[in-house]
Amino acid sequence: MLQILGITGPIFILIGIGYLSARGGLVNPIQVQGLGKFVITFALPALVIHALLEKPLGEVFDPIYLLAYGIGSQLVFWGGFLFSRLVRRDSLSGSALAALGMSVSNSGFIGYPIVAMVLGPPAAVALALGMLVENLLMIPLALAIAELGRQNGSGARAALQETFSRLVRNPVIISISIGLALALLDLKLPGVLAKVIEMLSSASAPVALFVIGASLVGLRAGGLLKDVAQLSLGKLLLHPLAVLLCFQLLPPVDPALKVAGVLFASAPMMSIYPILGQRFGLEGRCAAALVVCTVLAFASVSLFIGVMR
Repeated sequence: MLQILGITGPIFILIGIGYLSARGGLVNPIQVQGLGKFVITFALPALVIHALLEKPLGEVFDPIYLLAYGIGSQLVFWGGFLFSRLVRRDSLSGSALAALGMSVSNSGFIGYPIVAMVLGPPAAVALALGMLVENLLMIPLALAIAELGRQNGSGARAALQETFSRLVRNPVIISISIGLALALLDLKLPGVLAKVIEMLSSASAPVALFVIGASLVGLRAGGLLKDVAQLSLGKLLLHPLAVLLCFQLLPPVDPALKVAGVLFASAPMMSIYPILGQRFGLEGRCAAALVVCTVLAFASVSLFIGVMR
């Protein structure tokens, strides 16, 4: 247990430093937002490019990992959607957002730092592969269904077009495209540029953890017990178990990637979850779930580290 705490402890200490810094007024929301944009726009893309160029493409692109992580995430997504829609009688938009919260992890801000401390370099490879699943499949699917809950067919088509437009401008998606293109052409970055990419990528984990801690200030979880319970159980337990099941049923994969996939799935939902929920009037539910899942993740991540190691 102490060994597990030695891995997870620094992660949550950095989150705590971010929280206390924002709570004590050392950083304001605008500064926190700027740090978050730095991570999303520069540090994470640099990390992805560095990961894709560090090894030959054949060693980075793993279709079995994509299948296991994608199918596992889809199982939890549709299970959460049907439970919300049929059992809890939630709206179409609410069911889609609940399913999204249960099946898409905070891969960059929490998942990567944890997996990097456990596994080292394979964490960046798993991050790039997992973001393909999240950004090209999970998020567009959830937003399209949620939009159907409040608009007619033409509105849904417009939502799909807007989602696609945002995806092609997403810095992480752009970095994946650049990294794949360079890897396919077997091109290496010049020494100076490669060093800049490496330095930016190394800033990703600590800054990301600080930002997620600072972002928790002001969020409240009261009055939404059933919603929070469903999302917490689905995200922190069912998602990693579903991904682990898929790894067990599919052909063998690199053991390090298998561990990475399960640990990524055990992370809480993405930090922009309340922002996505705001579009559908669900920001309170989403923010409450984010607070509770981030706190409970200390126990769930530690549990899965112990199981997988």
